[in-house]
Amino acid sequence: MEKRWNILQPDPDAVTALQNTLKINRVLCKILVQRGIRTFEEAKLFFRPQIQQLHSPWLMKDMDKAVERILAAFRNNEKILVFGDYDVDGTTSVAAMYRFLKTQHHPVDFYIPHRYREGYGISKAGIDFAKANGFSLIVALDCGIKSVDLVQYARTLQIDFVICDHHLPDTILPDAAAILNPKQPDCAYPYKELCGCGVGYKLITALCEKLALPEAFPYQYLDLVATAIAADIVPITGENRILAYYGLQQVNKEPNAGIRALAYLSGTRLPLYIHNLVFMIAPRVNAAGRMDDARKAVQLFVAASYKEALEYAELLHSDNSERKEADSSITEEALEIIVQNTTWSTRKSTVVYQPHWHKGVVGIVASRLIEHHYRPTVVLTESGDYAAGSARSVPGFNLYEAIHACREYLIGYGGHFAAAGLTLSKENIDLFREKFEAVVAASISEELLTPEIIIDAEISFADISPAFFNILRQMEPFGPGNMSPLFLARGVRDTGFSRIVKEQHLRFVVQQQGVQLTGIGFNMAAKFPILSAGGPFDLVFKIDENEWQGKKSLQLRVEDIRVAG
Repeated sequence: MEKRWNILQPDPDAVTALQNTLKINRVLCKILVQRGIRTFEEAKLFFRPQIQQLHSPWLMKDMDKAVERILAAFRNNEKILVFGDYDVDGTTSVAAMYRFLKTQHHPVDFYIPHRYREGYGISKAGIDFAKANGFSLIVALDCGIKSVDLVQYARTLQIDFVICDHHLPDTILPDAAAILNPKQPDCAYPYKELCGCGVGYKLITALCEKLALPEAFPYQYLDLVATAIAADIVPITGENRILAYYGLQQVNKEPNAGIRALAYLSGTRLPLYIHNLVFMIAPRVNAAGRMDDARKAVQLFVAASYKEALEYAELLHSDNSERKEADSSITEEALEIIVQNTTWSTRKSTVVYQPHWHKGVVGIVASRLIEHHYRPTVVLTESGDYAAGSARSVPGFNLYEAIHACREYLIGYGGHFAAAGLTLSKENIDLFREKFEAVVAASISEELLTPEIIIDAEISFADISPAFFNILRQMEPFGPGNMSPLFLARGVRDTGFSRIVKEQHLRFVVQQQGVQLTGIGFNMAAKFPILSAGGPFDLVFKIDENEWQGKKSLQLRVEDIRVAG
């Protein structure tokens, strides 16, 4: 699939000024300027984040109410139920809050709704569980901001809610004892991009202050916060960057037993980086909710010993293996359906349906299909008497608006710009498919149907050195808002030693102006003729480190290649 190359061009005067101040490679200064860093002080705080930079939790609207309601529950020996969603953000939020509350208060339990029996967020079954078991306070994490009716129902049962959420609130808010959400229009909290676990962590820090606990007491939960930040794909800027930076330190010094167990089962060695949390922890935790019951993900994170954590980790590992198998076979089936429907090749959207597909993986399959057929995609399966599924967008296209425009054929839907879920009658699938295609075709630009690669800077092989890579690594943790830099090298030539490996990947051995480097390009075997032709080509890549037989060397992680223009 051909890709658009977008090479960022920062203000050259700002780059020169920063280079004169920092005295480092100009290419690095270009990247820093693009990320909003213009001065020595900004660079210092970027490279050396300080935990003291975190904002006071008391700046968040309702923090005083939330703390007072929880302290009242301590004084009155009330039973507190910690409630959270079944994904990584929800389960880590619940684990952190539950572990903290247990250090101060005995009657505490947690509840994770079942994905298929109860659905997303606060559930009536969860509230009924609280009533039946004598809980008078529910602390809801990563959900609750839209649960107006259910919070009101809980009130009729004399159950209060403290809500910690980060999703966009509606105009009407639940009648809770307190709502912590920096996205509330009248909330003065300076940083708006916290994940659910981040909001919960701010509540923990405020409680620690009130209880006169040591300043470092809440730091023990930062590994879970970092895991949530990594998995929930929130911007790794501002406070999230500080929390992730110190959370990774915790992961590598004294990690949660659950994180240790998952690292062991996935064969990942220390030190762990943010991408390890994304690709090692997140799929296994999410698989618990997709394939079975996510309660065991919390049990993993609150386990009292490594031995106990390992038992739960093995269950999650097994769920993930089952998830991968389902995801792989369904993707293969879906691609076959697309290939067989030859008229679909001219379409601007994809909608596929099979009644036997597993509900838990349709969102992942939609993302996989976009890798092959780059267009807004909906994957549907049977759900009781109806069809239900997930939709994923291509960057820049508002998927939610497109689905909203098809609401005449839908029973229910929800989501945001890039992803959505929907339910409809099975007899309306074809009608929905045609309407969705008409809406997408009328509103999407041709440009958005070609994947874009955003390149941070041009570089020569001569600039790539261990010292350069050492500074690059200090820009971590990487993620949205601070992605791992992508470089472009022009006029590169093959040395004659590049080859196809495992039938689909490319092993690069290339040189530019006498400097030779090796690299790997995953799923790039089809591009081998560009190398073997012998002419110059342009290479887009990340810089990585390879370890072989105890020796480390720099290598290129190639993302794209084209004949030199």
